[in-house]
Amino acid sequence: MLRNLKITLAYDGSEFHGWQVQPGLPTVQGTLADCLKRLTGEDVLPQGSGRTDAGVHALGQVASVQLESPIPERNLVIALNDMLPASVRVNSVEVVPDDFHARHSARAKTYRYRIYRADVCPPFLARYVYHDPYPMDEEALMRASEQVVGKHDFTSFAASDPDRNARIAEGVEEEKDRADVTREVGAPFWPSVGPGGAAAADESSRFGSVTNVRTIHSSQWARTSEELIYTVRGDGFLHHMVRNLVGTFLLVGKGSLRISNVPTILEARNRSAAGPTSAACGLYLVSVEY
Repeated sequence: MLRNLKITLAYDGSEFHGWQVQPGLPTVQGTLADCLKRLTGEDVLPQGSGRTDAGVHALGQVASVQLESPIPERNLVIALNDMLPASVRVNSVEVVPDDFHARHSARAKTYRYRIYRADVCPPFLARYVYHDPYPMDEEALMRASEQVVGKHDFTSFAASDPDRNARIAEGVEEEKDRADVTREVGAPFWPSVGPGGAAAADESSRFGSVTNVRTIHSSQWARTSEELIYTVRGDGFLHHMVRNLVGTFLLVGKGSLRISNVPTILEARNRSAAGPTSAACGLYLVSVEY
């Protein structure tokens, strides 16, 4: 009997080339698919809630996959964690309705970005934080993040994709991502890697027509004794969107931009108007809501 399973997992993205399978490169999706095949004998490609970039971590990534294997869900957790590298852990496996899809069924996501502010970054933290010990107006940075809450066109904060921008201009319906419509049982699909890498496509297929409009429910920074931590929750995120937001807020903190510039950058709908893409190592996919 075919079961549709929801797999919740965490991983250290430091040594992976992102979530999505890429020929000849270690990826989280590919690693999970390989372990599932060794365990069940089935060729499947688990579909993730979204594609994390190379070096990005996850505390609560969600994947869905259909299996014929009768192995109980709890035993799958144990067996997969015995086979997976220590950098990937399965937290839970549960049976879900047949129409559940990790990506298309998602309603909101939360990301977190960590900046280490002390002078010397401990070596055991270096892969998990962005180190910035330099002078910064932290209050201005915090106030800048409030400017993106609400429903906006986030083109200025999306990775450049000329082909996709052309589709937006023409109002063309976005194609389903081939990896998402590939049969989830049977031979796995190995998508080609185009400009921008495997994560270049965003999550907009579930939004219907091609659009860079997203709704941010909350966007705020918190200060601990040694870190600045940014947490953002929204109904979806474009490729590099969180990292580009952080890069822009950092320019406000450094005085290169003013808080009032952030709404102007949003209105510009031009990637060159915003700040640089911050380092991948500080970013985490915290959770996915359904």
